[in-house]
Amino acid sequence: MSNDEIFAAAYREHYWAVSRYVARRLDGRMTEVEEVVAEVFTVAWRRRADLPASPLPWLYGVARNCLANAVRGYGRRRRLVDRLGNDETAHGRHIVASPDTEAPGAWVHEALNRLSPADQEVLRLTAWEELGVEEVAVALGCGRRAAAMRLHRARRRLSAEIDRICPPTVSKERSHG
Repeated sequence: MSNDEIFAAAYREHYWAVSRYVARRLDGRMTEVEEVVAEVFTVAWRRRADLPASPLPWLYGVARNCLANAVRGYGRRRRLVDRLGNDETAHGRHIVASPDTEAPGAWVHEALNRLSPADQEVLRLTAWEELGVEEVAVALGCGRRAAAMRLHRARRRLSAEIDRICPPTVSKERSHG
C-alpha cells in the first residue's frame, strides 16, 4: 500500500475519533474544532510516510500540538477583543448563573479543571479516548513507564480534588452516630 493509501485509510478510519478528541477539549466550539481537525490531518498528510501501523495515538499526539496552537491563538484574539472594549459585558450580555444551573456531575469537571493540563490530558486520553497505557505513551510522546506513572499520579491527584470538593459524608455520619 502506498503512503497516500495509508493516509486515506487512516483518515477514513480515525476522522471522527480525532474530531471527538478535539471537540471535547474545545467544549464543542465547532468552527474551532473543524479548523484544528483540518490542521491535524494536514500535518498527517505532510508526514504520511511517518504514519505508524496504529495511527490513532499518533494522531492524538498531533492533535494535542494543534490544540495548543489553537488555544494560544484564541487567547491572543480574546485579549485583543478585551483591549478593544468589545467584550460581552460591555454589550449587556453578561449572564449570571443561578444556584440551580449546575450541570449534573459538574463537581467532577470542577475537580478535573483544578488539575494541571498534563494531568487533565492523561486522564482524558484514558477516559474519553479509551486508550491503554501503551497508546497514551505514543500520544504523549513518552515511554510506557512514564505514561503509567503520569496516569497513576493524575488519578491520585484527581481523587484528592474530588475529596476536597465532595468530602465523604459516610465517615462523618458513622463518627456521629
